[in-house]
Amino acid sequence: MLFAPATTPRLIVKVGSALLVDSAGTVRRDWLATLVADVAARVAAGQQIAIVSSGAIALGARRLGLVKGGRASLEDAQAAAATGQIALAQAWAELLARHDLPAAQILVTLGDLEDRRRYLNAAATLGRLLRLGAVPVINENDSVATEEIRFGDNDRLAARVAQAAGASALVLLSDVDGLYDADPSANPDARHIAHVARIDDVADMAAATSASGMGSGGMASKIAAARIAAAAGIAMAIASGRVDHPLATERRHTLFAADRAARARKAWLAGGLTAAGTIHVDGGAATALASDGSLLAAGIIDVAGSFARGDLVAIDGPAGPLARGLAEYDAAETRALAGRRRDEHAAILGYAPRSAVVHRNHLALL
Repeated sequence: MLFAPATTPRLIVKVGSALLVDSAGTVRRDWLATLVADVAARVAAGQQIAIVSSGAIALGARRLGLVKGGRASLEDAQAAAATGQIALAQAWAELLARHDLPAAQILVTLGDLEDRRRYLNAAATLGRLLRLGAVPVINENDSVATEEIRFGDNDRLAARVAQAAGASALVLLSDVDGLYDADPSANPDARHIAHVARIDDVADMAAATSASGMGSGGMASKIAAARIAAAAGIAMAIASGRVDHPLATERRHTLFAADRAARARKAWLAGGLTAAGTIHVDGGAATALASDGSLLAAGIIDVAGSFARGDLVAIDGPAGPLARGLAEYDAAETRALAGRRRDEHAAILGYAPRSAVVHRNHLALL
């Protein structure tokens, strides 16, 4: 059994649109009933489970008669999501009730998990629901999200939810049975990859689009989700849901190993998706950061974006993305300090400088 209750006390399961919704735009209730039966059996065995459920846009598009599955425009997607979410929640609630399990609906936006205070509120709600024996059903609030401020796929959302919930494992149920070294639909010799120890080793093995055309994700979003999960110490599996009882059936899958669990705040920083700017650093600064140092101005070679003090910024080294952290200066001040020694800072700023541009206590390596 993948992520058995005895070894995984809290599990997040993400279900893709192609599994939940058929080509006619209706819920695949018979299949969903088998998944819910699996969830009920695991809850009875002591495991706490939350579901990240896609499908609202696909369901709403059919009910509203929208073309392109409701994704022809942002307005269509928002209308479809608002309509389909009712049907989606009803299906989950009815099937869970057959097993005397209460369902709870949580709709989140990107900001709910990117803003630290709102993230902690969401985490507290999730934790309380799970301790009460409810099964939270979570989806992005697409009816109000915009193209610029949204997750855009439920794979990364699921990884952030797993982090907020303090889960030890995440399962992405999909229309594929894991990661391959080439596109298996085009290459019959493509090799299935059963275990991934380092995300960077497979970062290029990703198709950007959803195989079914129904959802918004693809293998690229799943690898991005694995990176977020691993940084938080959460193991993740990609498994096919194209079988009945997908949580109880032994089958091929890809398991992404978890890194050593970071402290909660640093895991939140590493998983952030909306950096306000990017600070580019030299090799010396990159080495210092890798040794648990703070980011000092002397090692900065370029600053991109517009950010304020306290905003999340990305830090890139000579080899690419290196870390994320909270800026101690705004973008203009950071540019003024870039490459300058500490003893020059007071004269440049006109006030006593802070200890670092990004302090190590507010920084997480990727």
